Order: sequence, then structure tokens, then C-alpha cells
Amino acid sequence: MSAPLSELTVNRRRFLTAMLAGSAMLAFGDLTLPRQARAAGASGPFTLPPLPYPDNALSPTISANTIGFHYGKHHQGYVNNLNQLVAGTALADQPLEAVIKASVGTADKTAIFNNAAQIWNHTFYWNSLRPKGGGKPTGALAELIEKSFGGFDPFKTEFAKAATSQFGSGWAWLVKDGDKLAVTKTSNADTPIIHGLKPLLTIDVWEHAYYLDYQNRRADYVTAVLDNLINWEFAAQNLAA
Repeated sequence: MSAPLSELTVNRRRFLTAMLAGSAMLAFGDLTLPRQARAAGASGPFTLPPLPYPDNALSPTISANTIGFHYGKHHQGYVNNLNQLVAGTALADQPLEAVIKASVGTADKTAIFNNAAQIWNHTFYWNSLRPKGGGKPTGALAELIEKSFGGFDPFKTEFAKAATSQFGSGWAWLVKDGDKLAVTKTSNADTPIIHGLKPLLTIDVWEHAYYLDYQNRRADYVTAVLDNLINWEFAAQNLAA
């Protein structure tokens, strides 16, 4: 006989909480830029970048509790794993992007790619958010959104659809593709930088990004982030770079 829906929901929540709690412990490093995530550290060549804001700064859209697990355990866990995987290899001396590109599509380096790309993606995600964000972009970015999507509202609709329709774990991205902007989504650790695309901003839609605050309501999480946290200044800087 099947368990009641309420029991399944509680069990799922307990499972996710236990999974989060089992990740690596919090530690901080000197990592500063999403595209140059390499720094000397006591535990290995790669270290966890500091958050660009206090862990409670995104509340109530994203709680300090979620940040504590997501950043302090998941993101740190990818760093710890990568340091173990590249120890004693030539990749330990390479910048993070070089590690990602050297390991993609290589069967014996799948774990290296997954952890390296997840460090990069997460660092980019934290910078894609800011307290009192949201609203609309201005300047050259606003003009290119108008040109590429026909306006901000059509862009926002397309981006939200990509984020909510991504099956399973993954990411939604605003990217520059040639002379236009595009919305794309990637699964698991996949990242636009291995596909010749220039990422401008992202939203993490792995369940660990939102489940403690929104449970299975991914659409609510995506809408809240777009309305309240998106860092358009960061996106504009990436466009201009």
C-alpha cells in the first residue's frame, strides 16, 4: 500500500536535509573571481571564494539557512573534492577554467570536470545575485535584450520558462551568443563556457538551491529571484568584458 502524500513529503524533506548536512564543513579561502577560481590554500590549490554579501543578505528570498547549506557545504564540498582529485597531477597547477576545459568529455576525468564546473557555476551564481536586486537592466544590456528578445518582459518569460522546465538538476543562463543574447539551460555541472557562449548571469535550479525555503515550488523560487535578487550590474559587466 502506498504511503500518504503528506508522509512522502515529510520523508523527502528529511532526506534532503540529511543529504545537505552530510556535505563538507564550512571553510573560507581567497578565491575572488568566477573565471579565475584558483588560489593557494592550506588544503589544496583551489579554495572557496568568499560570498559577495553576508549569508543573511538575500533573505527573505533566500534564507541564511539555505545559504549555509548551499554555500558552506555544497560549494565547499566541490572545492574539497576537486583538491583531492587533482592532487599530484598537472591540473593542480592550472586555473579553474583550464581544468574544466581539459577534463570535459574525458571519461577518466568526469569527476574532475563535475566538481570543477560546479565550483565555477556556483561562484558565478552567487555573483549573479545581490541584495535589493531585480528590476530591469539599463544601458547597452537593456538595448541588447530588446534587440534579442523583443523586450524585457519576453526575456523574463523565456528565462523563467527555461529555469522551471529544466528537468532535474541544472542551471538557467542568460548568455551572449555572437552578436545576440540567448537564454539556455544546462544539466548537472554543464556550463556555457565549454560551448563557446559568454554567460552573463545564471540561476541555480538544483533542489539544494531552494528546497529548504520553497520545497517543490521551483517556479516561486525562480520568480522571487528574478524580481528581487538578480544582479544586473554583474550581467552588464560580463557583457562589456
